[in-house]
Amino acid sequence: MTAVSRTVVETALKDYVDPYLEQDLVAAKCVKNIRCENDRVEVDVELGFPAAGYRDDLIAALRARLSVVPEVVEVAVQVETKIISHEVQKGLKPLPGVKNIIAVASGKGGVGKSTTAVNLALALSVEGAKVGLLDADIYGPSQPRMLGANQQPESPDGKTLLPVVSHGIQSMSIGYLIEEETPMVWRGPMVTQALEQLLRDTRWQDLDYLIIDLPPGTGDTQLTLSQKVPVSGAIIVTTPQDIALLDARKGLKMFEKVEVSVLGIVENMSIHICSQCGHEEYIFGAGGGQRMADQYQVPFLGSLPLDIRIREETDNGQPTVIAEPDSRIAGLYREIARRASARLSLQARNYSHKFPSIVIQNT
Repeated sequence: MTAVSRTVVETALKDYVDPYLEQDLVAAKCVKNIRCENDRVEVDVELGFPAAGYRDDLIAALRARLSVVPEVVEVAVQVETKIISHEVQKGLKPLPGVKNIIAVASGKGGVGKSTTAVNLALALSVEGAKVGLLDADIYGPSQPRMLGANQQPESPDGKTLLPVVSHGIQSMSIGYLIEEETPMVWRGPMVTQALEQLLRDTRWQDLDYLIIDLPPGTGDTQLTLSQKVPVSGAIIVTTPQDIALLDARKGLKMFEKVEVSVLGIVENMSIHICSQCGHEEYIFGAGGGQRMADQYQVPFLGSLPLDIRIREETDNGQPTVIAEPDSRIAGLYREIARRASARLSLQARNYSHKFPSIVIQNT
């Protein structure tokens, strides 16, 4: 009996274009091993992004393509995930305990950025990654309420803080350290210093991704993060309306100037579906996020509806991905999380940890 050719198997695998990587798995270097023995084929696939909700579909799709190859009788497909640290801005090194930092930003307030950030963090966790969330809005921290967490973080040594764990993700916010109604009457330099301390003095534990929920705008906080913090990629959140898109463009250009890769654009509040009659209406306009993505040649990660449940669930400390894990909306968040992390997985690997530190000593 003639064994199946490895070349024939590779050709069959190239016929499948991964919906998140937007290329075939061979070109994406995700196929790690192909074993052909008589009429049996075994394929090992290693994805660079979390994909627990997609793994079974991928295995089925690859098995279907390999099963029609002549002389193939038995097919075995193994899919695993290995998340590595990716390149950051020049001159910066990854944060200890954190492989990748993803900034979630918007040009203006009121577009649902914080709600999107917490649900994306939870979606990455549900997909199988170890995730943290940093609330970088010093003036208006919202993540403690959204995560349903109000305890103060512990400090074992009096110098560093342990992250607060809620819904399976690690988090840190100035909101954990002050009363909810206490205003932060601070000038810019104090805010940026507080942000850096929250980031670097928190003992993050082996995170694949740290999501940073940025305040709206392109001011001191955003510039501090983009120049001093090792960011692997950014996600821009906008609504379809022209005024939101105008400000979102400024955020996108800011990241481009500081050489932070924009992983894509999320269009929030894209369509309203009436809870009483089911009528659909584009309250803020239609297709703005897609047009912006096309204009700047960045990925469009997906659209999210204007739905009262999203607001109610985050206000109650149970974001949609946790409150309704099998819902269509939770599925949308998980799709967006896969697309963003898949896009990041295609970026160059960070090798800074492999270079030795040079120390000059007087002897």
